Amino acid sequence: MQALVQQLHQLCDAQPYHVGWYLKNLRSGAVAQRHGDVVVPSASTRKIAILMAALKAVHEGKLALQQPLTLEARYQDNDSGVCQHLQPGLTLSLRDALVLMIIVSDNTCTGTLVDLLGLEYINAFCRAIGMRGTTHRHGIPPRLPRDHAVEATNATTPADVGLLLDLMLQGTRDAEVAARLGCTPALCQLALDILSWQKLSWRLPALLPYGTKVAHKTGRGQQGRNNNDAGIVYLDGEPLFILSVFTEHVPPLLPDGTPGYTAAGHLIARLCRLCYDALKD
Repeated sequence: MQALVQQLHQLCDAQPYHVGWYLKNLRSGAVAQRHGDVVVPSASTRKIAILMAALKAVHEGKLALQQPLTLEARYQDNDSGVCQHLQPGLTLSLRDALVLMIIVSDNTCTGTLVDLLGLEYINAFCRAIGMRGTTHRHGIPPRLPRDHAVEATNATTPADVGLLLDLMLQGTRDAEVAARLGCTPALCQLALDILSWQKLSWRLPALLPYGTKVAHKTGRGQQGRNNNDAGIVYLDGEPLFILSVFTEHVPPLLPDGTPGYTAAGHLIARLCRLCYDALKD
């Protein structure tokens, strides 16, 4: 683990932008991090917490997975997902809206779900489980200048997202941990299943062997300023490690002409492959 962490730091040190990450070896329990408690824009990685808050509300009987949700035009003014392009008035089940929010990062579904739950409910959920650096400020993030303050948008830390993923995984096997999330083991398993259906797979999974299971959620910041991904990587059906990576203040172009956003995504893939190669044996 020590040699791996040194490799990860060396790769990040070479980048002309901020890189923070949290890593947990799920075989040994060892944890390492780089700027793990630094608050950064969460972008769409925030949707993992929204997913779990919604499942908590289902367990409490406040919502039902099969209840209908009507997608309204006021939520379609966004640039993420597929429902922005569909005719308003489409009716989905709550479960299907959760799936679309995660697997194609659909912001029409996200805005609908956040208003249904309420930001106060989502933030209370995060605080209750120990996500101390996380704040949900908007359902659909406003369009901000590239150099906006982190306090102007939804924010989190690599360690917070790593903690949430760890609790979700433990919650699939331990009813007491699931209860800490306000859920059941079955609901925790549903959440990980949904994360494993992710269609935006060019970050964490991009350099892994074809078919490698990764339960994850990506994130993209304003005008490519940050590029994030956080998830659980599996080997032979068993969870191998948790990795959450957050880049910030990524320049539009690197000195060699590569778009910064693209380079940051490739960096996330390289970090994940280093972890996979080091921890799989």
